Amino acid sequence: MVQPITPEMLLRGYTMGVFPMAESADAAGLQWVEPRERGILPLDGFHISRSLRREIRRGGYSIVADGDFRAVMEGCADRPETWINAEIFALYTALHRMGHAHSLEMREGGALVGGVYGVALGRAFFAESMFSRRRSASKIVLAWLMHRLRAGGFVLCDTQFPTPHLTSLGGVALPRAAFQRLLAEALRGTAAFDPPLYQPSCEAVASGSSLSGTGASSVG
Repeated sequence: MVQPITPEMLLRGYTMGVFPMAESADAAGLQWVEPRERGILPLDGFHISRSLRREIRRGGYSIVADGDFRAVMEGCADRPETWINAEIFALYTALHRMGHAHSLEMREGGALVGGVYGVALGRAFFAESMFSRRRSASKIVLAWLMHRLRAGGFVLCDTQFPTPHLTSLGGVALPRAAFQRLLAEALRGTAAFDPPLYQPSCEAVASGSSLSGTGASSVG
């Protein structure tokens, strides 16, 4: 009989560089995954194009941290094929209650139009999944996420698999051994997903400034 994964086992897996996935939304059970090539988003190398910079500065949206973690997971799972099954929902909801899993949400007129969720350990953030319900929403959310992680003292943002979309934003692929070295360093020390007095502005995020900036996260 296969032993079910507990939240504590899940956190231990992240420290070893592995993460769980299901074969489908209806699948029973999970499998541990460790890609040969690991995708990361360098915190000092996130690429903000001119068009994305204009989108960020235009406003008309709000960015909220940990406002509705479950809704972000549901948004990520709302696609024809997904690896997010009932066990994944339960595990990451538990990690959220424990303070290890976080979400960043983009809303327009109160409607959730994009988001990302992941796990924070030490100074590493493991971005699990993201979704977009309008053009550029996922890129905008990632720009705000990178700004938040820099402000909070994170040094590593793991994206699991390299993809063309992430590569266009500055993502790179690392061999397993190179990722493990970065992970070991990132697990030393602490970082904060919600830094004290953190109030980012559109201008700070659009310019890629490492400073928190002034103004509220609701922009419009």
